[in-house]
Amino acid sequence: MYFADGIIFTADMTFFYQFGKYLLFLKGMFSKPEKLSVYIDRTITEMNNIGVGSLAIVVIIAIFQGAVTTLQIAYQLISPLIAKPVIGSIVSDSSMLELAPTITCLVLAGKVGSHIASEIGSMKVREQVDALEVMGINSSGYLALPKIVGGLIMIPLLVVISIFLSNLGGVIAGEASGILTSEEYLQGARESFLPYNLFFALVKAVTYAFIITSVSAYQGYTTEGGALEVGASSTRAVVYSAVAILFSDYLLAQLML
Repeated sequence: MYFADGIIFTADMTFFYQFGKYLLFLKGMFSKPEKLSVYIDRTITEMNNIGVGSLAIVVIIAIFQGAVTTLQIAYQLISPLIAKPVIGSIVSDSSMLELAPTITCLVLAGKVGSHIASEIGSMKVREQVDALEVMGINSSGYLALPKIVGGLIMIPLLVVISIFLSNLGGVIAGEASGILTSEEYLQGARESFLPYNLFFALVKAVTYAFIITSVSAYQGYTTEGGALEVGASSTRAVVYSAVAILFSDYLLAQLML
């Protein structure tokens, strides 16, 4: 029993130790900033990598997400007592409040998070990060800050695109299956639309963007060893980002809804 307690105690201490290192890593990014022009160039590059590079998968997921949700909601609500625009209302609100921001960011945690962790981790094990430090460059700020800023800009935009395409997928599925017309879907979506729901979705998107980029950058920056450790860091980045996204999803819903 004491041995089990010892394992639990060690796990708790490891969590707080790693969380403390994570906070120090974030603080270190601003300790010795580089020229603004350097950050602008690298941020634009990261915006292209994160936003444009992830656009195709976001489009595919969003359209089918809206289409499948429409069919499932219609299957559950088939009744002469329920107006068809209600289906559009439910799908629209669900896409805005939960499906578009959370599902999209969970997918981006796998694509963007693993890429960031493996890129920085490879530089770490090849001692390129040490070379930056020798040249007097703040390596954490130079490598991680543009990725975080790029993610904070592009991931909310991807979420907005996902919301729009989810509704488009719902309209297409409704028309193709004969469940409801596009006019009925849009009527329900317009009647239930609240600006606060869109604001809540954007708050979630910004929060998730920061989690994905910062956690992945930290995992890559703290990589030690060789190629196997780079792969392990990429895996941890995806897992920890996904868990943090789900945890923050609950907290934001509890605080803001």
